[in-house]
Amino acid sequence: MSTLPPVTPPYDPPLALAEPVRRVGPRWVAFISLANLVLWMAYFGPLQVLLPRQIALVTDLGGKEGALAWVTGAGAAVAMVFNPVAGALSDRTAGRFGRRHPWTLLGAVAGGLGLAFLAFQGSFAGVLIGWCLAQAGLNAMQAALTAGVPDHVPVGQRGEVSGWIGVPQTLGVVLAVVLVTMVATTTGAGYLLIAALVPLGVLPFVLTTRDAPLPARLRPPFSLRGFVGGLWVSPRAHPDFAWAWLTRFLMQLGNAVALLYLLYFLTDAVGYERLFPGSRAEDGLLVLILIYTAAVVVTAVAGGVVSDRMGRRKMLVTVSGAISAAPFVIMAFWPLWPMVVAAAVIMGVGFGIYLAVDNALVTQVLPAATGRAKDLGLINIANSGPQVLGPVIAGPIVSGLGGYPVLYLTAAALTLLGAGLVWKIRAVP
Repeated sequence: MSTLPPVTPPYDPPLALAEPVRRVGPRWVAFISLANLVLWMAYFGPLQVLLPRQIALVTDLGGKEGALAWVTGAGAAVAMVFNPVAGALSDRTAGRFGRRHPWTLLGAVAGGLGLAFLAFQGSFAGVLIGWCLAQAGLNAMQAALTAGVPDHVPVGQRGEVSGWIGVPQTLGVVLAVVLVTMVATTTGAGYLLIAALVPLGVLPFVLTTRDAPLPARLRPPFSLRGFVGGLWVSPRAHPDFAWAWLTRFLMQLGNAVALLYLLYFLTDAVGYERLFPGSRAEDGLLVLILIYTAAVVVTAVAGGVVSDRMGRRKMLVTVSGAISAAPFVIMAFWPLWPMVVAAAVIMGVGFGIYLAVDNALVTQVLPAATGRAKDLGLINIANSGPQVLGPVIAGPIVSGLGGYPVLYLTAAALTLLGAGLVWKIRAVP
């Protein structure tokens, strides 16, 4: 149920709650994409390089793999709470600066402070706390940004805009890895650099784009029981929303299982540092990310535009899932550097299509305009939840239940299952 009263005909909704009909312009798309870019840099710089590097130095829990799983899992658990809660709070924010912009800026500042805190940690407990603090702020920022699409973009443009917004998700990985491996040469400097970039990157969007305010008369009195109850969406009442959530959860779980130990996979299975003496596994990771990003950039916007014109979101989600599963099979059976490079290309093609099309599809199954950010926050649990469950699945597999071949076959199976379940959605073609 929603935390705000539903808008029903013949009531004429205010701009903040109306279904958008005017196409957004290039400046709006560019600035929300920039905000998303720094958001994903803040996520992936630590996840891909800084946290594994830091954990390897401070771990005392019997192995770097287990310690990394604890930190990333705890951070994802925090994300699962803060994303929908911050979204629900932004849905009911009635100030003159709008519902989303205050939370975007507040979350960016808080996330940056969490990253800065991490720069000075030399113990496992400090890293764990710092990453949880960073996740809390960044997820508040993400909840507000994600709601910008259904708030402002008409349905017929959502695939294209989702494609443009999806590109920074992948480009952010590249820029973050470049910054923390080539520009900032120490772990602490890497954290501080990204911490400064996050709030700076959201300012153009917050200061130059309009965020329609919610009339105070439409904000109900606050009660803790009603607020907490509003964080639940009944699968019985909204089955399409539930199937969209499950589809994303399974596909993201496949990614989480496959990518958590990618740096260690390059070191221990591919033997990157033995193949290229004098190089680090991080260098190989950067090469893969660059290749993957190029493929995503080529396909994300194109896939979104095609889905807008065809109106066939489900078919394209299924196609993208099948393509995305193929590289996991390659990595399971052929842990060779040339094959891993080929897998990166295929993965980028599949995920590029998926990013644009699934994001557009999800906005079409939201239960109510009054709770867009909260409902998208629940959808975002399908992104962060796998970061909690992924280590639970991946850790034991890597440690003794078949190793990397079983790990990547599991990832392929989860991805294919998620791609198939999208056909349970009825309201979207």
